Amino acid sequence: MNNSLHKLLTPAIAFSLIIMSSACFAATPSQEVVNARQETQIWTTYALSPYLRANDIKVSVDAGKATLTGTVEEDVNKDLATAIAKGVSGIKDVDNKIEVLADYKPSATGRGYGDHIDDLTITSTVKSKLLWSKYTDSQSIEVDTEAGKVTLIGTADTDEAKALAGRLATGTHGVKSVDNKLVVNKTPGVTGMAKASTKELSKTISDSWITTKLKSTYLYSRNVDSSDINVSTNAGVVTLSGKLDSGVERALAIELAQNIRGVKSVQSKELVN
Repeated sequence: MNNSLHKLLTPAIAFSLIIMSSACFAATPSQEVVNARQETQIWTTYALSPYLRANDIKVSVDAGKATLTGTVEEDVNKDLATAIAKGVSGIKDVDNKIEVLADYKPSATGRGYGDHIDDLTITSTVKSKLLWSKYTDSQSIEVDTEAGKVTLIGTADTDEAKALAGRLATGTHGVKSVDNKLVVNKTPGVTGMAKASTKELSKTISDSWITTKLKSTYLYSRNVDSSDINVSTNAGVVTLSGKLDSGVERALAIELAQNIRGVKSVQSKELVN
């Protein structure tokens, strides 16, 4: 598989294939049911792919053979369509009749299924980052996403916490803009008590939890290449190693690690650029 195609096969697409392929169905379905199931799996994955969802692609399956028709503007998109179809359980052959036209422009049909899934994914990711952060109170922040625009509504304890929430949202894959409407509430109250309790709880957070959440944070960050960073945690001390492209990327990787709940310090001597 060439590098361009490999980059298009995102973790989200691979995950959707795994989920759909593992669904439970009747023990002895008819061939028509099997064909329909496989067509749905292929089409749904196309709908989730940002590279194929807007293209004119039709799918039909007959006894393990998938036939693809329609139009795309690049050869790599045609190859991606083939790779996805072959990845569906039970597909033995793919007849790709998709036409490649360099000047093809998909018709504007409004926001589709995949676009809504993108927004939901962004919202979930931003909420997770706020939850994992030691400086933000996720219970006081509402996250809404529409067409890649994230809106943050609620309260923050400090100006710094408000700014951090905005940066965490801005650095998330797929986010086009952030409207930070958080109101800084410096009056001690329920929020402050909740934060204090959380700080006490953070003392017992396991090293494996910290490592997992930090790796997830890097994975969903558009400014840090997670594949270039090794993460290990011992007694709350995070050690980062690897080689990054720039000092800016290195500084951000360290900041994100320091932000994770339960982290006591970050060792970054082996993280170079």
